[in-house]
Amino acid sequence: VNALSLKCKAEIHREGKVYTQSYQHGKTETKVLEKGTTEKRGTIINFLPDYNIFKNQTYDKEIVDERLRELAYLNSGIKIEFEDKNTETKTEHLYEGGLAEFVSHLNKNHSTLFKEPVHIKGEKENVPVELALSYNETYSSNILTFVNNINTIEGGTHLAGFKTALTRSLNQYANKNEIIKRKKNENISLSGDDVREGITAVLSIKVQEPQFEGQTKTKLGNGEIKGVCDSIIMEGLIDFLER
Repeated sequence: VNALSLKCKAEIHREGKVYTQSYQHGKTETKVLEKGTTEKRGTIINFLPDYNIFKNQTYDKEIVDERLRELAYLNSGIKIEFEDKNTETKTEHLYEGGLAEFVSHLNKNHSTLFKEPVHIKGEKENVPVELALSYNETYSSNILTFVNNINTIEGGTHLAGFKTALTRSLNQYANKNEIIKRKKNENISLSGDDVREGITAVLSIKVQEPQFEGQTKTKLGNGEIKGVCDSIIMEGLIDFLER
């Protein structure tokens, strides 16, 4: 934000004190200044875009609002308020249901195969993993993946782990319970495309040292994450199916 701003000011509320620093065209104007005491915690960033870089001088309210809604789903219980002073409108985002509520939102214009989304949470090797999924009447799949609240639109190792776990768990359950009619002594083998048809899913993980491919952070490259996601999701799906 600072590098792309004509002016930028950071105000930090931390350990009972308020600190500020100002910048212009990405360069510091002041040192870090102590500005008094506070009981608050958090950071306020005020910035003015540099229109030598940005030619479009209007904000798209829908894009900003959609991103804030996304963040509220990803961090259940946190309230995010969006105020547009141009139109004097306020929007509030607070979703206690987290990713399950996110999946229901994505499915709002579809007929779902079951009422409540499957919701799985787990942690392994200091990597929290959360997943919600549901199926609707369509033939396409809609899978969103996030790492540290960043939308990894190109997927990566966490998505690979999810796909493996989904296919394995449904095949295992189908064969164990003979849900699908089959010939004697012949195992059912559902493909990845089979089990993802009509799925809506949101996968969110937190990684202390993520390795992204490319500057845009759209694809996760950490090799160990595939096994972590596979293990947690497989266990969660089998538990759900058995119940």
